[in-house]
Amino acid sequence: MIPVTTFASEKIAVFGLGRSGLCAALALGAGGANVVAWDDVVERRTAAAARGVHLVNFASAGFSGVHCLVLSPGVPLTHPAPHPVVGMALSSGVEVLGDVELLARSVSGARMVGITGTNGKSTVTALLGHLMRSAGESVQVGANLGEPALSLEPLDSSGTFVLELSSYQLDLVKTATFNVAVWTNLSPDHLDRHGGIEGYIDAKKNIFARQNDTCVAVVSIDDPVSADLADQLSKSGPGRVIPISCKGSVTGGVYVVDGQLYDDIDGYCVEVADLQNIPTLPGQHNWQNAAAAFAAARVCGLSIASAVGGLATYTGLPHRLEEIAVIDGIRYINDSKATNISAATRALECYSSIYWIAGGRAKDFALGSLDHVLSRVAHVFLIGEAAGPFSEILR
Repeated sequence: MIPVTTFASEKIAVFGLGRSGLCAALALGAGGANVVAWDDVVERRTAAAARGVHLVNFASAGFSGVHCLVLSPGVPLTHPAPHPVVGMALSSGVEVLGDVELLARSVSGARMVGITGTNGKSTVTALLGHLMRSAGESVQVGANLGEPALSLEPLDSSGTFVLELSSYQLDLVKTATFNVAVWTNLSPDHLDRHGGIEGYIDAKKNIFARQNDTCVAVVSIDDPVSADLADQLSKSGPGRVIPISCKGSVTGGVYVVDGQLYDDIDGYCVEVADLQNIPTLPGQHNWQNAAAAFAAARVCGLSIASAVGGLATYTGLPHRLEEIAVIDGIRYINDSKATNISAATRALECYSSIYWIAGGRAKDFALGSLDHVLSRVAHVFLIGEAAGPFSEILR
């Protein structure tokens, strides 16, 4: 755990006591803050009280004397409407922030690498952490992936925090500067929480907001929004922009052509690896992930040889094109983390003769973008709330 000492002796409110919220309450308490906390879920309040967290119902107690409110990322900040507790805090002039912001205010000297995007950010985060550990670097990996930000171990100036950042978490970042900011791609997602696509993009772009001329942005240019962003940052951003692509060569960046990974970061092109030989990174979308992680590793000081060595030993993440078994010649793949159309499309592009299990709760019903991959699907098994609507669309 990383004690948060920047608010010692201050009264700090924490709302939302899931994993990140409870960890924030404990880290603030360890740093000397006077912590009061609440959650709408009884079981979470009980678990927090058992850890010594002082519970106060903000709906009745209000925010008198509270210095700031630490909000769990799952609690609505602005859309579809602010949670009533958030509204009370803002009307009382109380700053609202998140646990990643607390981490940034509590560490000094360690490199901060932030990774965001609609799809691929977990794989890029895990892969970058693996590349750096394989090279002997001191690194902590977490935030939206794995361990909450404040549950990570402290690092000195030689260490690196590798943090997966959701749009919800970036909404709650106020002063944090990411020495390296990685943007994987962008397609519509979580629009209800951001009031539409522009709000979603703005939340994601907060990862670059405070970068200076010593910072680096690693940006995919393979979708229109991301390409425009890279162009804007190149023209007006203070730091260096390293483009990545799986659709063609790029100058000054990292790219993949026919499965071959190329490094042009130093101004001359080097063919560094055949990604088709890495079974845990199948498909063009994973080649994009590999390019992003490789570029970030190079920016963090790894040599080409060290980074390539790490790529070869990456074991993959659960629920992301995870091969469960091969029985009687049938390969069983778990890709249950593909929770939007873009992610599902990329997975289906990797295989043929597919028996596809899909459904659950739909974020939207725009399945038209699947048309070019449905020829790969032999049969669809639909489940959950979306089974009926999906069936009508796919007929």
